Amino acid sequence: MDGTLTIGVHDFDLMRRELGLAPDADILKTMQSMSAQQAAPLWAKLDELEYYFASLAKPMPGAFELLEHLKEKDVSLGVLTRNVMPATLHTLKTCDLDQFFALEDILDRASCEPKPKPDGILLLLKQWGAKASQSVMVGDYLFDLEAGKAAQVSTVHIDTSETYSWPQMTDWGINHLKLLKS
Repeated sequence: MDGTLTIGVHDFDLMRRELGLAPDADILKTMQSMSAQQAAPLWAKLDELEYYFASLAKPMPGAFELLEHLKEKDVSLGVLTRNVMPATLHTLKTCDLDQFFALEDILDRASCEPKPKPDGILLLLKQWGAKASQSVMVGDYLFDLEAGKAAQVSTVHIDTSETYSWPQMTDWGINHLKLLKS
């Protein structure tokens, strides 16, 4: 969602500093490895930070039109995020993209093992009765692509900088969501 359907605004370096984590730490993995007592205040702080960044969200150019087009074609759409659900729903609402997703098709870090684990994708495929061979994971970060590959779906890396840092995980690289007019 963040950096895919929305313009990426999360400052992960700031988030790590606010949480007192190492500069290169995987935030979720690091906090999951802590005792419940040690991690509890950090989870609360992380939730606050995610909600703050959700309030700054702006849709990626073309996102609304693309989702509208896909809905018209009766394509099943889901959101798989490492964020917490309130921040996820706030992001979608802030960007007016919430109308495209059924609540049961929005999976946060509490709904399943977070990316890069494929659990969320596999759960959505099961809910939809969809085949992996006919499905796609679209994302802007390595964890999205790794989850897609592990679930055996095609992967689309959206990278507005056109760097495409993980070609071994990417089936298609795109730099925008705008529909091309024919």
